[in-house]
Amino acid sequence: MEERKGLTKSSWILYWYRKSIAVIIFLALWQIAPMVGLADRAFIPTLGDVLSMFWAMLLAGKLHIHILISLQRALFGFLIASVIALPLGFLLGGWFKRIEEYLNPLLNILAQVNPFSVFPVFVLLFGIGEVAKVSIILWVCVWPILFGTISGVKNIDPILVKAALAMGTSKPALFWKVVLPGAAPAIFAGLKQGAGISFFMLIAAEMVGASRGLGFLVLNSQHNFQIKRLFVAVITIALLGLLITWSISFIEKKVIVWKEESIVK
Repeated sequence: MEERKGLTKSSWILYWYRKSIAVIIFLALWQIAPMVGLADRAFIPTLGDVLSMFWAMLLAGKLHIHILISLQRALFGFLIASVIALPLGFLLGGWFKRIEEYLNPLLNILAQVNPFSVFPVFVLLFGIGEVAKVSIILWVCVWPILFGTISGVKNIDPILVKAALAMGTSKPALFWKVVLPGAAPAIFAGLKQGAGISFFMLIAAEMVGASRGLGFLVLNSQHNFQIKRLFVAVITIALLGLLITWSISFIEKKVIVWKEESIVK
């Protein structure tokens, strides 16, 4: 990662050019290909057509309801997963390492279970209501957060812990001043991965028994051959996933200030 502070104007332009050139080329090809016949416009509308539909749905108030419902489901599942996985990760990674050794094989097996295969089980247990949708999002989010926290705690430099204990640091102070800061990078990595997965699983969760939400919008558009609306829903889901990931990255930069300093050096 290169340092962006103190860049000249030309360097700043070059930096953003490198960051955006691939996206610009992709969007340009998307616009041009259907227009010149390289893609069937009935199945792949131009970028302009999709943006026009996006704007029309916003003005008509038909999109924000689906966005709010999907955000509520994804964030609720993600937050519950964080509340469960973070404390459990600290306990298994630090205070109860022997228990972690026994549980680790089981946890790894459960984490590898395909969420699409267990979704029918959640439907049988909780029905087709909100609980099942939030539960499957929780399922896919909890594992990266849990393993990220365990890894972060286990990889803390033991010399730092021993030095803090030698100075008479209490266990609560040791947690706040050594363990939590040391594990923070791995924890945020797990949180970002979990946030991304939550929107990936949102599609499947909202395709069963839902009447609102972006996943429902995808399925409904497919059944009614509303291709432009289908593309609007897919792009909106991708943008929301990126927005949440960027938000977590922003919080990470504000919290882990020493990480930036080490990179600059």
